[in-house]
Amino acid sequence: MSEREAAVTGIGMVTPAGIGREATWEGLCAGVGLARGDADLAGLPVDFSCQVPGFDGPALLGKRLTWRNDRFIQLALVAAREAVEDAGLDTAAWDGTRVAVVIGSGSIGGDQWPKEYRNLAEGRVGAISPTALVRSLPNMAAGEVSTDLRALGPCLTASTACASGATAIGLARDLLRTGVCDIAVAGGTDCARLPMASATFDRMQALSQRRHDPAGASRPFDADRDGFVLGEAAAVLILERPQHARARGARVRGRLCGYGASSDGYHPTRPDPEGAGARRALLAALADARADRCEVHHVNAHGTSTPLNDRVEALMLGNVFRTPPPVTSLKGAIGHSLGAAGAVDAATTVLSLERQLIPPTANLDRLDEAIDLDVVTKKPRSHRMEGALSNAFGFGGQNAVLFFRTA
Repeated sequence: MSEREAAVTGIGMVTPAGIGREATWEGLCAGVGLARGDADLAGLPVDFSCQVPGFDGPALLGKRLTWRNDRFIQLALVAAREAVEDAGLDTAAWDGTRVAVVIGSGSIGGDQWPKEYRNLAEGRVGAISPTALVRSLPNMAAGEVSTDLRALGPCLTASTACASGATAIGLARDLLRTGVCDIAVAGGTDCARLPMASATFDRMQALSQRRHDPAGASRPFDADRDGFVLGEAAAVLILERPQHARARGARVRGRLCGYGASSDGYHPTRPDPEGAGARRALLAALADARADRCEVHHVNAHGTSTPLNDRVEALMLGNVFRTPPPVTSLKGAIGHSLGAAGAVDAATTVLSLERQLIPPTANLDRLDEAIDLDVVTKKPRSHRMEGALSNAFGFGGQNAVLFFRTA
């Protein structure tokens, strides 16, 4: 393994497909949409979302951590703990000064803000919680993970909208290359299923309107797609310098070999119609990995289920590859978790390479005629793979692409 690469030695996931890496993998391979009515969104034009099933913060984290943290932080803590355990690391024994944390989040928390604004509007300033601010700051996911794990190296937050999770993983790999750490706890977290998020995305005409069929609402690349579905999730990878992983005899699940980032410089919310920025990020990831296009055997697409974004991503892939490799989008099953999505996609890409199996794109019944891709649908596909890309694109023209190889 090249010292330019990062060894992926642990994975932790909390998604609408399940709590934990294996539960998530099984849920994704089932290939069904998981959106349902959301009581927190009742009365809004879009009142459904993809929710983590049975998430019990006090049972998983204890009452104190749950009380002081918004849900997006709680999700990150659970995923990080699983990732560390999966990597076979002992936080009580490691040199915390050599462990970095980089967590991406595309938005600030907001679980308690409606209540606190009511207190302020009604003149009850003394009733405002002293935790209201710190529990919702975007950097607190990384901060709380760092504290929980006693990871005392660089502690950073990436906020590049829906590319945040992928950006965080790429930045963590860069930290390992510089030698400032031996281990990096990297990923993304977000809870997008908040009333204000639903209302504002609906006003932007970005959300699916399928209130009569929530489970079928998120349908990437499908001819009848009409918008994305809000979700929540967290995914964390343990990345290590190859020398460090070898020295401790770690099991390696995969290798992060390339990272590319770019900006469209085109529009606040719409992608460059030619996909030029996304293309630059993808080619930069391959160049960083010193890989040829023929070494890409699978693409885990951003695939949001919006009419414009899916078409632009497909156009870009068609321009890069003479014959694009098999593609999937996880958002058909688990919706769009914004800042967590890139990390969830990255973690699943590693598992796909490890297991030589591609989860299907849920709800793809009729491929858009303008999209010329081999999209995996209906059931998982066994496929021989040595290298795969994970795409993540976000508002502001943010693009991040990761290239992984098998262990």
